[in-house]
Parts: sequence; structure tokens; C-alpha cells
Amino acid sequence: MWCSRMALRRLQRIVCTLNITGGLTGNMQREMSTLQRVYVTRQIPPEGLKILRESGQVQFELWDSDDVPVPRKELLQKVKGVDGLVCVLTERIDAELLDAAGPNLKVLSTMSVGFDHLSLEELKKRGIRVGYTPDVLTDAVAELTVALLLTTSRRLVEATHEAKTGGWGTWRTLWLCGHELANSTVGILGLGRIGVAIAERLAPFKVKKFIYTDVAPRPELASIINAEYVSFDELAKQSDFLSVCCALTPETKEICNKNLFSKMKNTSIFINTSRGGVVNQEDLYEALSTGQIAGAGLDVTVPEPLPTNHPLFTLKNCVILPHIASASYTTRNAMSALAANNLLLGLRGEPMIKELKL
Repeated sequence: MWCSRMALRRLQRIVCTLNITGGLTGNMQREMSTLQRVYVTRQIPPEGLKILRESGQVQFELWDSDDVPVPRKELLQKVKGVDGLVCVLTERIDAELLDAAGPNLKVLSTMSVGFDHLSLEELKKRGIRVGYTPDVLTDAVAELTVALLLTTSRRLVEATHEAKTGGWGTWRTLWLCGHELANSTVGILGLGRIGVAIAERLAPFKVKKFIYTDVAPRPELASIINAEYVSFDELAKQSDFLSVCCALTPETKEICNKNLFSKMKNTSIFINTSRGGVVNQEDLYEALSTGQIAGAGLDVTVPEPLPTNHPLFTLKNCVILPHIASASYTTRNAMSALAANNLLLGLRGEPMIKELKL
């Protein structure tokens, strides 16, 4: 049902002007018809919905579930004629959907920092503006990355399982030994805000050196964490811990493959909290199962969710999380609010807070 989301006074005015047949007066029908139509593809956190509801600018329909994505067939129906669309990363925004939406669609706002689910060329061709939500999730993702790194390197999942299932016997000299951060070299693949935030959190663990690689040196960011720019091969060879922080692009698709893993130390830990598509999972399985590298921690996979019978789940030295890097109440509400404000500003023809330049 289309919900007119307006300030309380405006709602009261509508109620007071109901005519005797139970409908809206002509004036109010005209007023509602001027509100721009928006479809929201998920039950986003409350801060964003509150902003839309109280804006007095839009009427929106919501796929009222956070557990199940809107079915594709329904999505294609619901977007017809809308002026704006708020989506999350589970929705594929491609030519088919944009054709279904039609020429009224002016603004797309995605509640995500990644945009590999968007057909950017199709959006650009149609002149549709795109808002996204970087920066607000930096702290949450950095925290989770550190947690995943420590969980993997110190074998916490294995240890918990042993304690629960009776494996905890007498003290043993090398039982469940892992790898520590002190005096280590930490490598970052793709140095941006999140990579810097991860390094800042790891520095107190007495890391010896930070190194990174990217499409080009990034001296301003690198200076914050005193990181050294190295080649891709050197990143693999030197890193005791390698954290992947790059975006998924045609150039980075499956960049973490046999070529990378074969150059890494057999004591090294591989961590990915960026996008699953940057990793060749068959090559990763091979590297982990043969002892080519010591362990891997993944918050992202291909596909998502990863089938429970996937070979990676059979490995004790692979920790897999269900894409929760930004899953804190503070961050998800901030992402929701930013997505809503991006949408409203875009629909007014004003600069968005965070707009993807196409």
C-alpha cells in the first residue's frame, strides 16, 4: 500500500478534510498527487524511514521485510512509474529494472558503500543520479576486520568447538597455537578509509610494518599509518596478515587467486571484508587445504549466502561470517539516514551528501 509520509500536521489536515463519502477532498487528492513516488526495496533501519516519513516530500511503498529480499517479479512491478528508488546490495539494478521503472525515475539511493549491484552505464545513459553510503561504516567494518583477523589467527572458532565438545583435555604445548600480530608485517590490498582504519586499530598490537598496494601510491593516506607502497607480488611475499579492502571492479575480479596464494608464506593469514568476487574461492580452498597459507577469514563470499555444503565450510582453518562487517546498530541506522537524505536531496535537484559520480 502506498503510504503518504508527511509531518503530523499535514496528516491531521488530510483527516479533517475527508468528505462525507469517506474519500479525500479534491484539494487533498491534488496535494497527494504532487508528492513524488518512491519504492523502498527493504525494511531499512528506522532512522531512514523516519526521515522519509516526516519529509512531506514523498509517498513511498516499502517491501516490509528485512529477512527476505523482494522477489524480482514483484520488484519489477513495484518500480513502475516511481520517481525515486531506495535499494540495498541484494537488488540487481540493471537495464531490465530501469526499463520497468520508466522515464520518471530520477534518483537511485543505495544503502551500501559498494555498487557492484548497479549497472552504472545504464544509469548514466538514462541520466539517473546515484547516492550511496560510504564513510559512515568505516569504523564498524574496521572493527569487524580486526575481530575476524584475531579469530582466524588465534583459532578461536576451533577452540570454542573443542571446549564445547570435550576436546579440552590436559594442557598441551602446541595445541591450538596460532599466529600473533606482534612484530608482524600487515599488508593491505586497496588502501582507502577502511584500510587506514584497520591499520590504526592494529598498530597497538605492536605490528612491525604496514605495507600496501593499490592502482597507484596513495601517499597522503599512507602517511597516516606510516605504510610503505609495494608491488602486488611483494605484498603477497611479505605479508604475515593480508587484508583485502579493495572495491570489486573488472580489474579486481578474482585478483586473489592461485598467483597470489602461491607467493604467500605458509604461516600467513588472509582476510577479506571487501567483496567476495575479488577472490577465486577454488584457489583459496586449494591454498588452505594444502597448507599453502595458514588460514583465511571471510565476511564476504560468492554467492551470498554461501551454500552450507560448500567445500570452504569443511576447513577448520577457514572462518566464514555472513557479511556482517557493517552490522552495528549505530552504523546501519546512519547508513539508512544517509540513503534517505541522498534520495530527498536528489529528488529536489540539490547536491547529495554522498553521490556517485557517473
